[in-house]
Amino acid sequence: MNIKDPKQFTEDFMAYLQAKNQGEPEFHQAVLEVVESLSEFLIKNPRYIHFKILERMVEPERVVQFRVPWTDDKGDIHINRGYRVEMNSAIGPYKGGLRFHPNINLNIFKFLAFEQVLKNSLTSLPMGGGKGGSDFDPKGKSDNEVMRFCQSFMIELTRHIGPNTDVPAGDIGVGGREIGFMFGQYKRLRNEFTGVLTGKGIDWGGSLIRPEATGYGTVYFAEEMLKTRGDSFKGKTVTISGSGNVAQFAVEKVLDLGGKPVSLSDSGGTIYDPDGIDRDKLEYIKELKNIYRGRISEYAETYGVQYFENERPWGIKCDVALPCATQNEISGSEAETLLNNGCFVVAEGANMPSTYEAEHKFLDAKILYAPGKAANAGGVAVSGLEMTQNSMRLSWTREEVDEKLKSIMHNIHNMCVKHGQEKDGFVHYVRGANIAGFVKVANAMIAQGLV
Repeated sequence: MNIKDPKQFTEDFMAYLQAKNQGEPEFHQAVLEVVESLSEFLIKNPRYIHFKILERMVEPERVVQFRVPWTDDKGDIHINRGYRVEMNSAIGPYKGGLRFHPNINLNIFKFLAFEQVLKNSLTSLPMGGGKGGSDFDPKGKSDNEVMRFCQSFMIELTRHIGPNTDVPAGDIGVGGREIGFMFGQYKRLRNEFTGVLTGKGIDWGGSLIRPEATGYGTVYFAEEMLKTRGDSFKGKTVTISGSGNVAQFAVEKVLDLGGKPVSLSDSGGTIYDPDGIDRDKLEYIKELKNIYRGRISEYAETYGVQYFENERPWGIKCDVALPCATQNEISGSEAETLLNNGCFVVAEGANMPSTYEAEHKFLDAKILYAPGKAANAGGVAVSGLEMTQNSMRLSWTREEVDEKLKSIMHNIHNMCVKHGQEKDGFVHYVRGANIAGFVKVANAMIAQGLV
């Protein structure tokens, strides 16, 4: 491998990765972003190349795949696949969410687990990285059907997790209901009450602020970026994608900071409310999505606003964009539209929501652009705080947890600036996040030998 030229280094490494992991485009994309950011740094610090840290980091320590049989309310049997990718445990037990969605596969979980390693490192909490879930779709299922699936899923997963081994959380399709069913089954199988899952109910081991943490943290990080230009959210028009947990609480925190959120979306389309989504409207959305599990189009019908079927929010004029839905939801052309419409802040509340082309358009335009591994780290940070509270058998107040979350996001921002600030003052948050996250994990791996 040529270790003198950053571009050649990246090309050689990606050729190596793609040969070993064929047909995994999202995994390749996630690794490419990191290798591009790290190549120059690695050439200047060849000990990491000597110890083949990157080659070790892109290879999961363990991959578990299993079948999940369950019965629906009619008594019909269904078979789904379950996964857990335990990527890296150099700085702590594996930590990362479980995703239930029909369009997932091993490639998706490898990309998510790889991102999780660096994200968890940035929090400065002792957590390794992992990710998992199933191609089960909870939409349209009764509570009893979801319960039977979760119990069957946990029968196998319980062999591979534990409070000091692997601590899953929720993700897309896995909220408080699913975490409750899985936790109950784990407790039943292992005959122990322990903090093996995060995102638990507040009355049985959960942490205050955990549901809000990813959305709040994304907005806190965006606020830190705005401060570098002497600015704030006050008076800013904000487009947000998604309408689940992350998006809802991003709306809430934008309102707290004086911004005007004007959009939300789901798989059916996007609503645009030019008057802004206020607190009363947000409560309607929470009830619609969390209780009735309805579609965002119902908001448009209720409030008489525009609904763009099968479209995403990125054509709406805004100052700040917060993609909070899923991977690769902002294309290169959509990124160009955002820039042309005056958007100058993009903070990723989802994991890798910008395509490779979109990311480079944001970086070339030198706007304030934060990758998910930095901007959405608030969720896993408070999961880590939940683990701490479970271990200590105590609970912190809402104010205490929120203050710790703010502090963690502030520190992540500072690390990104430290490693990503260029000579002209521009902060390359992607490079800063990747270098800061990598160094901690890499040094731990070297210290622990060939494991």
